[in-house]
Amino acid sequence: MTGTGALPEGGPATPPLRVGNASGFYGDRFDAVREMLTGGPLDVLTGDYLAELTMLILGRSRLKDPGRGYATTFLRQLEEGLGLAHEHGVKIVTNAGGLNPAGLADAVRALAEKVGVPVRVAHVEGDSLPVPDGFLTANAYLGGAGIAACLRAGADVVVTGRVTDAALVTGPAAAHFGWGPDDHDALAGAVVAGHVLECGTQATGGNYSFFRGHDIRRPGFPVAEIHADGTSVITKHDGTGGVVDLGTVTAQLLYETGGARYAGPDVTARLDTVRLAADGPDRVRISGVRGEAPPPTLKAGLTRLGGWRNEVVFVLTGLDVDAKARLVRDQIADAFARTGREPDEVRWELVRTDRADAPTEETASALLRLVVRDQDPDAVGRALSGAAIELALGSYPGFHVTAPPGKGAPYGVFEARYVPAGDVKHVAVLPDGRREAQEPPARTLALSDVEQPELPEPLAAGPTRTAPLGLVAGARSGDKGGDANIGVWADGEEAWRWLAHELTVERLRELLPETAGLPVVRHVLPNLRALNFTVHGLLGEGVAAQHRFDPQAKAVGEWLRSRRLEIPVALLSPQESTHAPEVHA
Repeated sequence: MTGTGALPEGGPATPPLRVGNASGFYGDRFDAVREMLTGGPLDVLTGDYLAELTMLILGRSRLKDPGRGYATTFLRQLEEGLGLAHEHGVKIVTNAGGLNPAGLADAVRALAEKVGVPVRVAHVEGDSLPVPDGFLTANAYLGGAGIAACLRAGADVVVTGRVTDAALVTGPAAAHFGWGPDDHDALAGAVVAGHVLECGTQATGGNYSFFRGHDIRRPGFPVAEIHADGTSVITKHDGTGGVVDLGTVTAQLLYETGGARYAGPDVTARLDTVRLAADGPDRVRISGVRGEAPPPTLKAGLTRLGGWRNEVVFVLTGLDVDAKARLVRDQIADAFARTGREPDEVRWELVRTDRADAPTEETASALLRLVVRDQDPDAVGRALSGAAIELALGSYPGFHVTAPPGKGAPYGVFEARYVPAGDVKHVAVLPDGRREAQEPPARTLALSDVEQPELPEPLAAGPTRTAPLGLVAGARSGDKGGDANIGVWADGEEAWRWLAHELTVERLRELLPETAGLPVVRHVLPNLRALNFTVHGLLGEGVAAQHRFDPQAKAVGEWLRSRRLEIPVALLSPQESTHAPEVHA
């Protein structure tokens, strides 16, 4: 079975639009394009290649070659994928254009001529903003209107720069169903479907708290069947690995979101209205999504080089680990003092991976990690590598490092700003070269917090056991600039009644001491039986700055699930209850 090929305007009999995703980041599984194009029916195949860090990487690429600045992997995937898409009647929509969508569109045309596949290529531009002094890139997050215009003009391949991840779905859906800018509920439904698809296999069992219940060695990529009213069904191609269920979809809905209002350039989707229901094996229906007019501003992402960083990891084996760590710290401090120049930032972290009476040397060893940052590359280069290596024969017993420190590397900083939507020139460059300006939405609505919903009735008091939170709750976490997002959801109504009252901001700070001094906001989403926490400033200047051990906060949710607290015995399975510590009245 193949795709429909055309994207007619919607009506009562318009079939659902099947949109698949083949990339969640720049570097995702290379053969996913072929897998998605040959594995089952599709109308549109999307690819998300951009992230905050990616824009910095592409900016540095463009410095070396002004003709680049786009995701070259996408072109290599198209060497085979272009013919397959043409054969199956599938449109391709991707943000792989990065900082140079026109350049990538030209490269796709050249490839099409080379492989002999007749395709009509269009692109979207206007996201590029004037770059302030000291910055490398500046790009606004565009919506799906330009994509829709390109598809309505007959494009087979649409290349964009920095659009929102969900725009890769709202654009095709608007073109297919004939939605206008005021069809807020339908657009919001497509935004939610797009958010589920955007991270690829995270919707099909990847990075999933309850992974042990499924075979996720090679999860398939997700597909959304979108209907004319904006409802959708999340699924995957038959025979592919992984799983689509209420948990995997809930986890992805909570990923890198905040409160009930999920704002974008097309519409503000109300996440507190989302309803999920099982719709058969590997099928989850999303319905009830309400939309509001988008805000009058667009988010813009700016990147710059923040300075230079270096690190070295010392291995401390056997006895006296704390004393060995103190010795090497004192020696490095003395070495910096002798040079007369200590780096601007010096961070030490002792990771106690060692075990007493260990059966192998590796399990007898702890890791002492030193990270330095400075505006001067020399302060983190030879100054560190020399200080560390010169200790090789004159420091703690068993001295060695995991790898010799190098010259240091530049690190980046991501900064979010907001610009009036009317100041951004959103343009669709159609397959015949005509340029069609996209007007910003006439109706806008400034963002405001929603009133917090009522909490469910508390669970009746009863015996408890000290056990990990993860026995009764799932979590997924991620980054937004310097902030971390932690979404936590309960699997059933009883667990939700307990979780909603137990996991307060204060409790979160107790369980995750690293958050204690930071602003934390809790959002309640009863329809999803979920809490979403935003921890402001946990990631410093963002992922590109490599501020902490887990710079994208990917595992903060799993850290939270591992923390032990008093859990009602009624929520624990008999096996979990048996292995938990003693009962408390």
